[in-house]
Amino acid sequence: MKKSIEVKTQTVGRNRRNFLKVSGLAVVGSGLLLASCSDDDDNGNMIGNDVFDLGSGNLAVLNYAYALEQLEAAFYAKVVAGGYYQGASATVQQLLTDVYNHEVIHREFFRTAISSAVSADMVLPDLEIDFGADSQFDSEDFVINTAIALEDTGVAAYNGAGKLITVDDAAGQIYLGLAGKIVSVEARHASAFRDLKNPGSMDFAGNDILIGLAGTAPAFDKATPPADILAAVSSLGFIKTNFTAKAFV
Repeated sequence: MKKSIEVKTQTVGRNRRNFLKVSGLAVVGSGLLLASCSDDDDNGNMIGNDVFDLGSGNLAVLNYAYALEQLEAAFYAKVVAGGYYQGASATVQQLLTDVYNHEVIHREFFRTAISSAVSADMVLPDLEIDFGADSQFDSEDFVINTAIALEDTGVAAYNGAGKLITVDDAAGQIYLGLAGKIVSVEARHASAFRDLKNPGSMDFAGNDILIGLAGTAPAFDKATPPADILAAVSSLGFIKTNFTAKAFV
């Protein structure tokens, strides 16, 4: 039986709250982070038929990242809530739990950063996400292969969106710096799951995900434009909430 889950704010434990403080993410409460976002849409981001648009400028990039983090957090929430997959070792369970906590922190960071500085109707709403039959989550192949796909996509997405961030003021510079901090964590996740699938191999940074530049051998992560990422994510059919991204067309 298929079951849809709606992404909601989840309580982060004391250790995670401390992490937010020491990592400097608590600064979002000041509103500095969204200072340079577009605020010329007094009617919010809702367009015809109640379809949400991600907006423009840095706001669009942040809403875009927020959408991807909602998807990732929802997947790992499903994995953890379901008791992991059958036969998952204690080490694997800890890995999945840690990645879940990271993605929730990323998701809540974007939620807080955006909502603290703009009107509520300019923040991407909670997305309805459906991963299909619950029985799939009993399969190691499904869980690990989906995790790899999501993490590889996350790395390419952040790399592709970085150049779209306006950095002509302090806020934009903060965005770019934080994006770099998050994409490096996403890459750590991807490497961990790839090594789990094929231990001791070069798959942790395989040529299927790396590219060469200026005639070099593959040694650089891909940077995929938001339009291509959104098309790929849409083709998976996981996200049921309709939204548009006119800034990336």
